[in-house]
Amino acid sequence: MTALAQRMRTTLADLKSAGTYKKLKCLDAPMAPVTHMEGIGEVLVFCSNNYLGLADHPNVIQAGIDGLKKYGAGTASVRFICGTFAVHRELEERIASFLGTEAALSYVSCWTANEGLITNLVQPGDAIFSDELNHASLIDAIRLSKQATRKVYKHNDLAQLARQLGEATDAPVKVVVTDGVFSMEGDVAPLPDLVTLCRQHGATLVVDDSHGCGVIGKHGRGVHEHFGLPGRAPEGVDVFTGTLGKALGGAAGGYVAGSKDLIDYLIQRSRTQLFSNALPATVAASASKAIEILQREPERVATLQKNVERMRSGLRSLGYEVLESPTAILPIIVGDTAKAIRLSERLLQKGIFVIGFGFPVVPEGTARLRVQMSAGHTPAQIDRALEAFAELKKEL
Repeated sequence: MTALAQRMRTTLADLKSAGTYKKLKCLDAPMAPVTHMEGIGEVLVFCSNNYLGLADHPNVIQAGIDGLKKYGAGTASVRFICGTFAVHRELEERIASFLGTEAALSYVSCWTANEGLITNLVQPGDAIFSDELNHASLIDAIRLSKQATRKVYKHNDLAQLARQLGEATDAPVKVVVTDGVFSMEGDVAPLPDLVTLCRQHGATLVVDDSHGCGVIGKHGRGVHEHFGLPGRAPEGVDVFTGTLGKALGGAAGGYVAGSKDLIDYLIQRSRTQLFSNALPATVAASASKAIEILQREPERVATLQKNVERMRSGLRSLGYEVLESPTAILPIIVGDTAKAIRLSERLLQKGIFVIGFGFPVVPEGTARLRVQMSAGHTPAQIDRALEAFAELKKEL
C-alpha cells in the first residue's frame, strides 16, 4: 500500500470513529417536497435547494425534453468553437432581463462561473476583498487570483472592509466579493451599505446570489430587489454570479451577469468558459422555462416566504434557536459535528430529510441542522416536520 493510500484509509477510519463520516443517500424518485429514498422509503425533503418547487414541474421537464430532442445530448464543443446554440442565447437574455443587467453568460456551474470571473478581474497590483463566510467557490477563485493582493474581512464587518479599502490606495483595481445570501448562516449581505462603500473607494462589487435569486425580493430577483436596488451600477451591484441548480429549475449550470463589456471580456478571457463544453441544451432550456414560470407566477415567492415563516415560528415555539433571516435557510446550531449528523439521522428515521453540517463545511463548534424550505411544501407537510422536531426535542 502506498503512503497516500494509507493516509486516506487512516483518515476515513478516523472520521468513522468520530461519528463524522458522511454517507451518500440515494433517491430513486424526482426531487420534490416528497420523494423516495433507497432503503428508507418515502421522506419529506427539507434539505433541498428546490426553493420554488420547480425541479419536477411538468413544464420545466418538458422544456428539457424538447431541448434534448432539438439540440441533442450535448454540444460536443466549447462556446467559442461551435458550442453556442440558440438556446444559450435565449437563456442568457432571459437571465439579464430578469436581474436587470445588460448581459449575461452561462457556465456549466456557478463554481466555474466564479472561478472564470474573479481570476480575470484582477492583474498584478490589484486587490480583492472577501467576506470570511463566502462560499467555497468564491474562496477558491480568490486563492487562484495570486496576482492580486487578497484580504479577508470579518463577516459583514463593513468597518473593517472600509479600513482595508482605505489602505489599498495603490491598487488600480479593487474588487469586493460577497455572497448575497450566506449559505450556512442564511443571513443577507448589507447590500446598500456595500454599494455605497464600493462607490466611495472606486471598487467593483461582485455578488454571488445563488441562494437569493428566486427566494427574496417581491418578484424573487434576489438580494438587490430585497433592498430596492437596481440590477446595475452605479446605484446597484456591478456583477452578479448565480446558479441554475437551485431555485431556477434545480438542474445545473451557473452564470455571470453584468455589463456588456464584462461579458464580452469573459468570452475572450475566461478559462473555465474557453475550455469547458457549453451547458447542455436540455439544462439551458429547463432553466429558461423555470425563469419564465417565476416571472409569470411571482406568487411562488410569496408562498415560499409564508412557508419559511410557518416553519421558523414553529421551530422557535418548540424551543429551537433558529438564526434570524428573510431567506429560505433556517440553521439550528447544535455545536458538535457528530451530534449534528446523529440528529439528522434520527430525523430521517422519522421520515424528515434534514442534513447536519459540521467541520470542514462550517467552523469547529458551530455544527448545525440546516432546514431549507420550498414553495412546494404544503402546510400539512410543514406541520408533520414540526411534529418530528417536537419528538426529537423530547428525546434530547
